[in-house]
Amino acid sequence: MNAIVIEHVKVDDLPQDWRERLHAKSDARVTVRIEEEAEQTAANQAEPFVTNDPAFGIWRDREDMADVDAYLRKLRAPRFSREQEP
Repeated sequence: MNAIVIEHVKVDDLPQDWRERLHAKSDARVTVRIEEEAEQTAANQAEPFVTNDPAFGIWRDREDMADVDAYLRKLRAPRFSREQEP
């Protein structure tokens, strides 16, 4: 991959849209690095997650776990409150 590095460039000498993105003073000096981006091919794109593991998703049909947050709050709640008499 080829890259071009230009050092000590005045922000004022940069293209307008670059200056707007930098939000720097016009007399500030910056280093510009320009690289060619890799092309996105079908091989480079992320494949969707797929598994043949039978244990994956074994609780997806449980109606009592439809609201996971509520299920965990109930599960983690103390079994006995301190206000109860023995």
